[in-house]
This record gives sequence, structure tokens and C-alpha cells, in this order.
Amino acid sequence: MKRILSICILTVVLLLQSCDDQYKVKISGELKTWHCVTLEIKGVYAAEQSMPNPFLDYRLEAKFKNGDAVYMVPGYFAADGDASETGASSGDVWKIHFAPDRPGEWSYEISFLRGKNISIAGEDAHGEPLPNDGYSGTFTVEETDKTGRDFRSKGRLVYTGSRYLSHAGSGELFLKGGADSPENFLAYADFDGTYYGGSNVRRSGEDTPNAGLHAYEPHLADWNEGDPTWADGRGKGMIGALNYLASEEMNSVYFLTLNILGDGEDVWPYSERNERYRFDCSKLDQWEIVFSHMDRIGLMMHVILQETENEHMLDAGYLDVQRKLYLRELVARFAHHNALTWNLGEEHGPVGWMGYSQTVGDTKKMAEYIRQTDPYDHPINMHTHPNAGNRSEYLPEYLDFHALEGPSIQAGNPYDSHASTLKWVERSKEAGKPWFVCIDEIGQHWKGALPDAVDPAHDTIRKQVLWGNLMAGGAGVEWYFGYKYAHADLNCEDWRSRDLLWDQTRYALTFFERFLRPEEMRSMDELVGENGWCFAKPGEVYVIYYRGEGASTVDLSGVTGKFSIRWYNPREGGDLVPGSKHVVVGGRKVAPGLPPGGDYNEDWVCLLTTSV
Repeated sequence: MKRILSICILTVVLLLQSCDDQYKVKISGELKTWHCVTLEIKGVYAAEQSMPNPFLDYRLEAKFKNGDAVYMVPGYFAADGDASETGASSGDVWKIHFAPDRPGEWSYEISFLRGKNISIAGEDAHGEPLPNDGYSGTFTVEETDKTGRDFRSKGRLVYTGSRYLSHAGSGELFLKGGADSPENFLAYADFDGTYYGGSNVRRSGEDTPNAGLHAYEPHLADWNEGDPTWADGRGKGMIGALNYLASEEMNSVYFLTLNILGDGEDVWPYSERNERYRFDCSKLDQWEIVFSHMDRIGLMMHVILQETENEHMLDAGYLDVQRKLYLRELVARFAHHNALTWNLGEEHGPVGWMGYSQTVGDTKKMAEYIRQTDPYDHPINMHTHPNAGNRSEYLPEYLDFHALEGPSIQAGNPYDSHASTLKWVERSKEAGKPWFVCIDEIGQHWKGALPDAVDPAHDTIRKQVLWGNLMAGGAGVEWYFGYKYAHADLNCEDWRSRDLLWDQTRYALTFFERFLRPEEMRSMDELVGENGWCFAKPGEVYVIYYRGEGASTVDLSGVTGKFSIRWYNPREGGDLVPGSKHVVVGGRKVAPGLPPGGDYNEDWVCLLTTSV
């Protein structure tokens, strides 16, 4: 009897406590700069399929303030608050994620309203106030304690008017190297509500069509004790794959968040494939676990918002309810991550799938909505069509556009990479807003970056794409895998299939990060012959990349003084090494001598500096 009475009393206490906590806020996370601080609100009970729609007909946001820093951060419906583990689709938990950029006391004030389509209304939205509306409080943030690759040690990746992104905390430049494939990276069997929804049609010459979801079994051994999982140990293959890529010192992963009607037909954030107004709470919570791990191990999220095939799927291409809701949900759930680039979609341009595309005006409105909704102003770029002439048709219309920071170039011809990078670096500078220009897909479409087993040297893409981009003042590359060979763009299970390519990418990034201040330099190809490219800070530093096509002189006629000569091996990396000459004198055209190999049959990097 006493036991029953005790249970009854405890139940009443818990119920009273629940009622008392119903409209309070719980703060979780490490209260440090650049870390995720989460406000968890016990609010209205709802389900993914409820009416009113918890994603569309409720508007949760909080204003965070610290001195002159003010952030208006959107929130979202989080089911039971632990949906990644429970698979829940209903509950009374709502969340707001915030990433503070400075230490000290932060205040917050919550706005929580209900009304038809209110989540996508403007800043002056009016609705029925809910019990948490107006609730306020404070918390104190300390400096981050993270080090190394962890983006929480460096701060948010931001555009500051330069052709390179940089970290707001450390000030470090960000030169990108990473994976463009598999583009359907999130088509992972361990995510809830994820399945193949397409026709499984083999393209001409394709190694294998997209026969199923990713498992990333070859990377299970790369998962480490203490790494995240979800729902009784799921997720090890994907987490292991990311660990491997980070171990190769890559720093970026390109992935689609919506490929319905596209090539993969296996990635969407919705509760069902044919749904456009409701989201899968448990799936998106599981995505968040993966994205948080990427932050910790130094991998930028390159978020591709749509494909050329589905540009018109939401609101017929316009910016209306479906598109706004899709973008707002992604911002609310994931914008707190430090290294994130929003990509307006694959293969944007004047001619899309079946001959039509979003208009320039529609694309600009989409970008402007992201800029208005994302409190952190993450960089926005746009993937292009492969043909250089096609890019020249429409990219000029964005050169002075305030809500685009650069093109994500698809180069159908790898030999076009250097000239195309240089063109848009210079055109954007002339327009008054320098772009960060990346090569994010290379042709031919069936080929891309071949597996090591097929092309162990990777000579063409190392020279023409990787070094071609960087020597033009570009911001880096991501490697696309084509579809003819194993571990292709849609079915890649093992990133070790390009192990040698990651090495060569690392060597290039290391050279620029270790030996140069690239933000102070520019392309000066006119100083060398047709056999190389030149990247220089006149009078101080000259880098000449020889492509293995013969020697040439360097025109130093406009400067005086002595320049030391060292060489770098782009195929093997390592330290700077001497060649046949140690010093040249300015005031004329000079020959830097022979590289360590004794000839110019292989590519070499020559570094001339005023001091050793």
C-alpha cells in the first residue's frame, strides 16, 4: 500500500513538475564560443501530420544579444526532442540552435506564434501568441577550448570581400579540397525514412545504376570508439567514411539535400517522398548528428539545395510557400554549423532540364530569402553548367548581386579550369565584389576523377584542375567521380578508391598554406611563357607552376634585388628543395635553372622569394 501511495505521490509530483516546466526553457550544449547552444522549449504538442501544420503554421524564433551583436535565430518542431534515437514523429519539444561568436553574457527573448503559413511570413509576422512567447533569460559564454581541425576552434567560415573565405575566429584562410561524390551522400541506409524512389535506369556506359542506398561498409573500420552513432549503433559506416576523409586532411564534402526527380531519387528532408510541407524529424535529427561530427573533424558542409532536374519542383521554380518552407527548415536546423556553404543548386543556368530553368530573377529571390533567413550570413554560391560559353551567358548577371559570393564551376573540359577560374576572379573583382571561385565538378561527365586503380597518376586533373584553379587565385576543388567506373558519383562506397588523389590535393593545399600568403598574391601568367602559370606578389614572391611541357624564363625586369630559388614536388609533397640554381637577380628575364629531377618532363613548382 505504501509503495502504491509513493508511486501515486511521485506521479503527481512529476505531473506538477511537467506542468511547471511546460513553458520554461532548457539550455543545453557547451556554453563556449562557436559551439552549439540549444534552447529547448516545452510547448505545443504536435505531430508531423498535425493540423495546424507544426512546420508551417507555427513560428518560433529567438533574439540573442551581446553588446552590439544581435542574432534573430529561427527554431523548429523537434517531436519528442530525441527523435534521432526514438524515431518519434510527435511530441511537445521545440528547439532553437545558436552559435555564439563572442564570450560574455548573452540575453535571449523568445517569440512563439501560431497562424496560417506564419513560419514563412516576414519579420512583421502577426499571429496568436503561445505561452512561451516573450519568455527571456540569459546565459554566459566562455572562450572555446577546442584546437586543431575542429571548426569550433577557428570560428565561422565567412565571406569578407576577399576571393578566399576565412574563419571569423582564427582569421585563417580556407582553401578547399574534398569530395564532390557521391552527390547523394545522404542516401544512407541507416537514416530513418530513406529509400530509393527512382526508376533504377542504367545510363549509357554506366558501371552500375543506383541500385540501393549507401552503407559505406568499407569505412566501418574507420569508426572510432567514442564517435557518434544513433538508434542502437547505427551510423558507423558514414561516420567512418568522414573520419577517413578528414585523416587525408580534406576539408569539404559536397552533398544534395533534395534529389527527387534528379539522378539519385533517394535524398529528401520530407516525411514522405511526395510530401512538400512536412519534415521527417528523426531523419533530420540524424543528419544533425553527422553534420556535428563534420564540424568536429574539420569538414565543411557544401549543401546543394536542388538539381537542374528539379529546379521547378517547388512552386514551379518561384519563391513561394514550398520553397520558403524548405529553405527555412534547413536554416533553422543546420545554420548554426561553423563551416557551411549554401549552393543554390546543381547546373544552374539559362538552359536547365528539358530546356527550361529557373530564371535569373527566381534564383536571386531564392538567394535573398536565404540571406534574410540565415542569421549567420553563410556564403552562397551557385553550381554552373559545364560549358564555358554557357557560363558566360548568365554569370555576368550575378556579378554585382549582393547575395551571391561565387560560382561553383563545373568544367566540362578540365583544360578550361585555369582560364575559367581566372576569368571569374578578375571579372568579379572588376565588378566590385570579388568571388571565391571553386572547381566543383569536372568532365567528362562519365569520367570525372578516375579511381586510383584506373588512373594512379592523376596527371591531367592534378595539373589542369587542382593547380590550374589555385594558380589562378581560385579557392579550391572538390572531386567528382563520373559514372563509368566503380565507386562512381551515385554509388561510391569507398573514398579510398581515390586515396592517391587525396594525397595530391593535400600536397597542393599544404604548399599554399605553408609557404604563401595567397590573399596578397595574384595571377601574373604574362611573366612566364606558355609552359607555365605564375602567381605572384610583385617584387617579393613569385610562384611558377611548370606543367611538364618544358622550361621558360621569368620576367623580373620590373624589380630589383636577389631572389632565392626553391622547388616543390606537386606529385609527392614534402619540403622545399634546391635545384640547379640557388639565386637569380631581378632587372631582366631570368631562367630559374633545372628542378631537382634535372628536366621539365614532370610538373614542378618553382618558388622565388626575396628571402630564404
